[in-house]
Amino acid sequence: MPALVLTRALLLIGDSLAFRKVSQFTRIAPSQGQGNVRFLSGSGSLTLASLGLKNEVKTVSANEKNKLEQGISTVEFPKSREKKRVSGSKTGFVREKNPVDISTAPFSAKSFSELGLPPLLVESLEKEGFTIPTDVQAAAVPTVLNNHDVVIQSYTGSGKTLAYLLPILSRVGPLRGESLNGHETGKKIDIEAVVVAPSRELGMQIVREVEKILGPANKKLVQQLVGGANRSRQEEALKKNKPAIVVGTPGRIAEISAAGKLPTHGCRYLVLDEVDQLLAFSFREDMKRILDHVGRRPGAGGRESNSPLLKRAARQTIMVSATVPFSVIRAARSWGCDPLLIQANKVVPLESVTPSVPVNISGTSSTTSSSSNVQVMPDVRSLPPNLQHYYTISRIQHKVDTLRRCVHALDAKCVIAFMNHTKQLKDAVFKLEARGMKAAELHGDLSKLVRSTILKKFRNGEVRVLLTNELSARGLDLPECDLVVNLGLPTDSVHYAHRAGRTGRLGRKGTVVTICEEPEVFVVKKLQKQLSLSIQACEFSEGNLVTVED
Repeated sequence: MPALVLTRALLLIGDSLAFRKVSQFTRIAPSQGQGNVRFLSGSGSLTLASLGLKNEVKTVSANEKNKLEQGISTVEFPKSREKKRVSGSKTGFVREKNPVDISTAPFSAKSFSELGLPPLLVESLEKEGFTIPTDVQAAAVPTVLNNHDVVIQSYTGSGKTLAYLLPILSRVGPLRGESLNGHETGKKIDIEAVVVAPSRELGMQIVREVEKILGPANKKLVQQLVGGANRSRQEEALKKNKPAIVVGTPGRIAEISAAGKLPTHGCRYLVLDEVDQLLAFSFREDMKRILDHVGRRPGAGGRESNSPLLKRAARQTIMVSATVPFSVIRAARSWGCDPLLIQANKVVPLESVTPSVPVNISGTSSTTSSSSNVQVMPDVRSLPPNLQHYYTISRIQHKVDTLRRCVHALDAKCVIAFMNHTKQLKDAVFKLEARGMKAAELHGDLSKLVRSTILKKFRNGEVRVLLTNELSARGLDLPECDLVVNLGLPTDSVHYAHRAGRTGRLGRKGTVVTICEEPEVFVVKKLQKQLSLSIQACEFSEGNLVTVED
């Protein structure tokens, strides 16, 4: 018996070992209703099924399949073309840029309604006498409405201010069209647009343009923050009126922002008017703060908030200037997100300007690059088209009297005369007043109230000659001006273009006269060559302007 039991035990052990060895290479058929295939040995493949996880496959319809194959998302976004982004506990919006069909841009629009502006805004423009958009407005408005960062370049007096204000007002304030971001029309949100200007005069002029379009009932929707005014009152007005648009100078905007009284993190638009001036070293720290805080939501969270692309995508950046040197192009690439360059009858990607080829004021480069698709344009494109340019020779002690004879010869009613030094202005005003010609000086050392009063008198015709320095060469819209005189030579062709742009605005005729000494004639010739225009020599004889041979 013990021997029989021992034999049976050995047989059972052998069968068990043989079964285990065979089962290592044998797949066990799954039971009915299971979709998993398991391997009894660790030598098999490791799959989701082997880990006990189900691999679910979602079935889609044929229509959805076609959409997925074409790369079209099945998620529908609002008509405002803004994608909602959730980062941490904060919620923000990332702009989705609509593609621009440059070939079909309405460069020759016959009315503002063709540009896609809401009816209320078009009606307000017609009340103010604006019926047909200018070339730069026809090119810029649809591009900005399509959420693109842009650099707007056009000659002074071509309507650049309205070119960026109209698309902003079509989405901000009571004249906008359909509601955006789920907010009801007319409901107060926050500061939605910040416009930065290099001078107080330009800032106040922009505010007047916005107020004119909004009407008296909605004037509080725009707030000016310029230097030289009482800061406490400006902060109180911000708190009380809760404006949607803020216009100001870099120093005051940065100052109030640093004090925590100007919440601009949720701002949707940042406009840099006369951007080439804002690149000056004196504005460096203020501009850094503005660029870092406008359109950036605090605590956006995570490493992705440190991405420069996300910082720029949170706002729409619009840069404006009559001249666009390479420093502006470089800044636009840094501050904007794939910006477009808008010129009269032309919209091109800024990236098509080759970085290695500097954009200089003469319109020619030291090296020619075949990869650049944009022809570098001379500053003649920055000048109003209906100007006559002259120069006359005079001794320095007779320049003011030559100015007086020039005004009488051309029968000019509103004259702006530029001098290079502020100390010379008072003496020139005294000499003109002594000869019975109403004159006034305008410069940065005057208070805001005095400067506003002088400009008001000039617009009303109480002052015939306004003597100023470079302060008035930028952005001031004085359509009444019919003559610009350079008593002091501009430092370069860029300054000449901005000075000359004070006259001949919006298609009007204008005259520019440069009064220089004999040794300075070569400077005029150089300006003439750089700007590719004709500056004729002239004299004033018997109350008339007479052209002479060089």
